[in-house]
Amino acid sequence: MRMLSAAAVMVLLTAPAYAQTMPNVNLIPDAQSKSPEEKEQDAIKDRAYRESLKKIPDAKASSDPWGTVRSADTPKAAAPAKPKTKTGASGQ
Repeated sequence: MRMLSAAAVMVLLTAPAYAQTMPNVNLIPDAQSKSPEEKEQDAIKDRAYRESLKKIPDAKASSDPWGTVRSADTPKAAAPAKPKTKTGASGQ
């Protein structure tokens, strides 16, 4: 049983290395060149996409979801205090 588990571990450890040495196989062939009509349609879609991005307003409000729950007096984040450590000789 130990030999079987040791063999399984060796196979699992060597599989990633073997996968890196395999030749590059492209399963999706390159697309054929597009016709002028398809290129024009792509350009129209690209322009429409860029125009839609310009319509998105800038987010200037705080993205703090708990901002309304906290009081104004409470600090947002308190830095944890660092413990003092001795450096150098032990000071005898």
